[in-house]
Amino acid sequence: MRLQLPAAVNMIIDVLQAHGYEGFAVGGCVRDSVLNRTPDDWDITTSATPYQVKELFSKTVDTGLQHGTVTVMVHGVGYEVTTYRIDGEYEDGRHPKEVQFTSNLTEDLKRRDFTINAMAYSKDRGLIDEFGGMNDLQRKIIRCVGDPWQRFGEDALRILRAVRFAAQLGFEIEENTKKAIVELAPTLSKISAERIQTETVKLLMSDRPQMWRSVYDLGITRIIMPEFDAIMETQQNTPHHMYNVGEHTLKALSLTEKDRILRLTMLLHDIGKANMRTTDANGVDHFKGHGPEGKEIAKKILRRLKFDNDTIAQVTRLIYWHDYRPAPEEKAVRRAIYKVGEDLFPLFLKVQRADNLAQSMYLREEKLERIKAVEKLYHEIMEKHQCVSLKTLAVTGRDLIATGMKPGPQMGAVLQELLEMVLDQPEMNEKEKLLAWWKEHGTCQKAEGTL
Repeated sequence: MRLQLPAAVNMIIDVLQAHGYEGFAVGGCVRDSVLNRTPDDWDITTSATPYQVKELFSKTVDTGLQHGTVTVMVHGVGYEVTTYRIDGEYEDGRHPKEVQFTSNLTEDLKRRDFTINAMAYSKDRGLIDEFGGMNDLQRKIIRCVGDPWQRFGEDALRILRAVRFAAQLGFEIEENTKKAIVELAPTLSKISAERIQTETVKLLMSDRPQMWRSVYDLGITRIIMPEFDAIMETQQNTPHHMYNVGEHTLKALSLTEKDRILRLTMLLHDIGKANMRTTDANGVDHFKGHGPEGKEIAKKILRRLKFDNDTIAQVTRLIYWHDYRPAPEEKAVRRAIYKVGEDLFPLFLKVQRADNLAQSMYLREEKLERIKAVEKLYHEIMEKHQCVSLKTLAVTGRDLIATGMKPGPQMGAVLQELLEMVLDQPEMNEKEKLLAWWKEHGTCQKAEGTL
């Protein structure tokens, strides 16, 4: 098999070989090349020690000398070059206590996680596949190299990576590998929240985000997101739904475009339903207040997984409002844009559309027509540059100060009252009109000597 490697990768391998060392592209870049996918990055493995690599190339970065890695810079792009190594004992389920350099490529490959990631390639030697990676690629199988209990025992994050690769590639997890995942899932508690977050986002951003179902089925969510287990056990006995809360969530995920904020929102949009479920005398379930409840639960989950504040703010705001259904009228839509936020309103509509499509057929067309009409009005309001926030109000705090008003809570109350009026009457959003209206109709307490 002939693979097309970047010129810089071939150059690095050529230099290594010219000086008597072995060099191969290795791991995910080889896998992706075989699958005709564009690799995110290119890793090179070599029999040369880190210091020998540093002697051969003029521009290098000491990425991780203790683990054998040097980054070789070529035209401003970095390529990690790592010495063949044998990992020592893993004491924390994450890192080897020590690594031992070796001159044997097979020893290096057999410590890797999955067979499809344990192949190496150079234009001179071709494909090195000691563990059946090509066969597993053809069978569309995720299988550990060697004993899966040992591989997952070395680094528990591989448990979640197995499902992530399955989601990204459209593969299935081999049965023995799956058994080891189920047994060792609790060891994920040793893994840092940041690493869990990274794998979670990669899975959700794959072409099969609904593979989160496997994260649940294999007992992984019980460790990293037990709140999801609760909604997988929460029924929805209502004409509006045909799935339980968790299955509805997975369906909605599959209907959401590949956007990080959208996918996180859909994963957690109904996370509050387990706590808010009530059943009336007719046996119909209700989930009143699940949006605000979900916002608080989602905030705890996202903070626990160390997401940044901006992501948390956007996702939780969408969750809070996701069940809010403005009427398809200009005034109502302006108020909805103000409440949800001009920045998030397009995502809000996409959340609602996916949410409705994952429900039962009951009133589906009417629900989708309302969303379509609201979206049309949203675009018209934006095209007319109508005021939908304090940011676009024609009167500012400085204008009020110019009238003699002192800064303070009263100023905020006045601006809010003016905004409320403009949301109903967009033609009033002119400074002179607003100040005149306030002088005559304002209800907030006026400071002495103002307006």
